[in-house]
Amino acid sequence: MCGRYAIALRPAQVRAYLENAHMPVFEAPEEEGEGAPRQSYNFAPGYNGIVYRADTPDYGAGPRQHKKDSAGEAEPEDYVVDDGPEEEQSEVRYKLQTMKWGLIPFWTKRNPDYGTMMKTMNCRDDSLKENKGMWTTMKQRKRCIVVAQGFYEWLKKGKEKVPHYVKRKDGQLMCFAGLWDCVQYEGSEEKTWTYTIITTDSNKQLKFLHDRMPVILENGTEDVRTWLDPKRYTWSKELQNLLVPFQGELEIYPVSKDVSKVGNSSPTYIIPVASSENKANIANFFAKGATKGDAKPTTTITSLKAEAAKDEVSRTDVKHEPGETRETTDHSGTEDNAPLPIPEEEPKGVKRELEDVEEPLKKIPKTTDSPAKPSPKKPTGRSRSAISNNTASPTKPTGKDKGSQKITSFFGK
Repeated sequence: MCGRYAIALRPAQVRAYLENAHMPVFEAPEEEGEGAPRQSYNFAPGYNGIVYRADTPDYGAGPRQHKKDSAGEAEPEDYVVDDGPEEEQSEVRYKLQTMKWGLIPFWTKRNPDYGTMMKTMNCRDDSLKENKGMWTTMKQRKRCIVVAQGFYEWLKKGKEKVPHYVKRKDGQLMCFAGLWDCVQYEGSEEKTWTYTIITTDSNKQLKFLHDRMPVILENGTEDVRTWLDPKRYTWSKELQNLLVPFQGELEIYPVSKDVSKVGNSSPTYIIPVASSENKANIANFFAKGATKGDAKPTTTITSLKAEAAKDEVSRTDVKHEPGETRETTDHSGTEDNAPLPIPEEEPKGVKRELEDVEEPLKKIPKTTDSPAKPSPKKPTGRSRSAISNNTASPTKPTGKDKGSQKITSFFGK
């Protein structure tokens, strides 16, 4: 079963991938516009996808078919192969083409509803073993490769369904075996191109998830060339034998449940839920938050150490004796933060800095709490009134006391 897949690449990118895998592309659709394929990480039936096929007429490979009887509803058996001369093509050319997912047979007269189209989005490999039924003409003459990056399957856990993404482990594009057709409805001049994806039994890797998987052909191999060969317009055992489970390695992992809703599309849909790249993962959110939180205290502690070191240098009440060690924040020329010895003769720059700081501080008496106010001097001459303007000038400091007066001393008088 394949009900949803991912193909978010432009036609030019798909072309580059295929040509790099030795799958030549003669023609490709436009990047934008009405004929451009849809790019989506959540590709659903009814979307216009990109298909790789041999360049053959609308009726497919081999001689043209015609109706036996134009009356009534046409069925597959109403068409016969024209016995006219076969149009031989000297060289097989391959092209990329835009088609709608959900095959509509060429004999359909009216545009079917969405439910009918959903029934033909996949084709079981075992339904192709016999030459009967609606797939007969397509499997013989209209085979193609459906290009995808990977596909989705849902794991049932009780009532819950967990979406899983499946891709090739080597990172190559997936080449699904498919069938295509072209229909022109009555009263319409337009042609509608559609396709289906062939499914087979799941391989061992995928068995836990689903019992069916798309037929994945190996890129650029003889199997691809055999499948697309326009000279093979009769179903054979060789073609049937190509429809087997994929033998290569796959990556399978749970993804966002948002992919379950048709119409949603995001690059996160192909990223594992537990991946560090998935921003929607709540565990990653808290992990990132913890990392940022841890960094803040480290920065704060470093800043505090730097401030403490500066304070240590500016203090003058602590004297360092020759040979004593102290901590330094200058790491230049060192590989760690080990204590460095203080030389007996400190550099002039440091000594001058200490002297400059020490000189004015020596003249301020130290106390345990705060500097005491100088004792007010007894006024000389006339006494002053608190409300009188006749005030005497304060005694000017002289000699030793010069520069030690403070404005608080003035108001203390």
